[in-house]
This record gives sequence, structure tokens and C-alpha cells, in this order.
Amino acid sequence: MIERARRIVSLLPSATEIVCALGLEDRLVGVSHSCDYPPHVRTNPVLTRPRFPLDGLSSGEIDAAVRQALREFGSVYEVDGAGLAAARPDLLLTQGVCEVCAVPTRDAQAAAAGIATCPSVLALDAHDIAGVLHTIRAVGHVTQVSERADACVRDIERRIACVRARVEGRTPVSVLALEWLDPPFVPGHWVPEMVALAGGRLLRGTAGRRSFALSWEEIAGLDPDVVLVMPCGFDLAAAGADADRHAASLRAAAPRAIGAGRAYAVDATAHFSRPGPRIADGVELLAGLLHPEAFPGVSLEGRARPLGG
Repeated sequence: MIERARRIVSLLPSATEIVCALGLEDRLVGVSHSCDYPPHVRTNPVLTRPRFPLDGLSSGEIDAAVRQALREFGSVYEVDGAGLAAARPDLLLTQGVCEVCAVPTRDAQAAAAGIATCPSVLALDAHDIAGVLHTIRAVGHVTQVSERADACVRDIERRIACVRARVEGRTPVSVLALEWLDPPFVPGHWVPEMVALAGGRLLRGTAGRRSFALSWEEIAGLDPDVVLVMPCGFDLAAAGADADRHAASLRAAAPRAIGAGRAYAVDATAHFSRPGPRIADGVELLAGLLHPEAFPGVSLEGRARPLGG
């Protein structure tokens, strides 16, 4: 265990959310460019940046920029080495799940090696819901607030159990979830579990594994009850805009769901992309979308937007 994890740099949005959920925001001395929740974390020094500006781009444009960055630089993000050294962290939080989503472990370790304070690097590698809960406990352990972490995990488990109890015995709703639109990707890691816990039957996607690409032609025969557009790292406005760009492909792929008004863009950043404490919010939102008759109190305001027919 680190003796004094008093100065924390988080290069991962979900790690920043975990730190704050555990009441340790006063220890944050630096964050990534993507860390935006809770909103006050933006006052910390920003110590990463993408190789190319990505704000406002469509999923296809982002895909092209990411591929170019990997070809030219071997990485999507830069770490501000001078800023990191000035922050003097003793704990650096990073991830090893996806080199496209955030600074990967190898880059964080390379940056840490050049710092005189020799910070410890903790990589949070969640691939399923159990892994998400484990990362919360891991941060609690290394920062010596294990009781807070245990309480946070128990609250998430309680909320998920409440959802499971209310969908038990209901006919599962078939779901097409799209984690990217150009090219289309179906989800992996923790998202398939979230769909199942909320009373859904995901038509394509594998829990605990990477998301993977399908063609629109492969998607066209699935005929889901519900469509969820959840581009990784997109908030509700960006997800809705990208869904609008691909409205014709979505209508052709899932005419029954869209015609019935059961297709939604959702705030993926808040509820699905980040393996952190808000995973319970995501399960509750899914339950409200899949079984609205059983969850009339779930608000969609600012969280999900119906897609037009």
C-alpha cells in the first residue's frame, strides 16, 4: 500500500469519478482533458490532450483522426510531462482497457518514470460490473479509505438489486445497442450485463469482451424491440447529433423499433462509457427505457432522447 496517497493525478474520467465518490476530491492535483464530472474537477490542472482536436466531430471523423494518430504517433493522447512533474503526484491513476478511450497504462508509466517524486501507477482495468466494483475498492484501498469504498459498492449493489427485483418475471426486451455508428460497433465489457440486469436481451455484443464492428447489412436482420445509440464518450447532444446523421441507416436496420418510438440516443458519457459509480444510474435508466410501465418514475430529461421515425 502507498504510505501517503495524498496527491492524486487521474488520467481517466471514471477514476476521477471514483476519487470524488470516495470524498477525496481535495487530493486531486491533476486530471485528464476528458474529466468533467463532478463539474468542479475542471478547476484542476489538465494534464492530457488528444493528438488531434476531436470536439464536435462525427463518429466517422473521430474514427479517422484516431487511426491517423495511431499511425503517426502510436498513441491517441499526449501527457503533459512538465505539468505532471509540477503536480508532484504520489499516485497516478490510469487504465489498460482501451488505448483509444484514455491514456493507456504504458504511456502513464513512461510519464511517471520522469517524475522525481516517483508516483505509484494504479491501472484500473474493469471489463465487467464485478471489475468496476473491484476498481472502486482498489482506489479505496490504496488511498486508505476502504470503508468508504465498501459503502459505495454496497449502494451500487443495492440499487442494481432493486432494478433486478422489479424486472424479474417480465419478458426480456430485445435490444440493439450501438456503441459507435461509423463504423457501427456493438458493445462489450460491462454494457451487455447492464442491459441484462435492466430486463433486456442484447441481440449482439458480449459481456466481458471488447466491443466489435458489424456492417449495417449484418445489423439489418436483427429486428430489435428497442434501439439504443450510445457512442462511446458522447454526451446526449453528441449522441443525438450522430444518430441524426445516420438516421437512414438506423431506420433501415430497425424499422419496427423506430416506427414504434422505441429508439433512443442516450448520454453514454454519464451512464455507459465510464466504468465508475454512475454505472447504477445507467442500469436504472435502461430499466426505464426497456420497461417504462414498471419504472414510471425514471426521468429521461437530459439523459435520453427519442429518435424520430
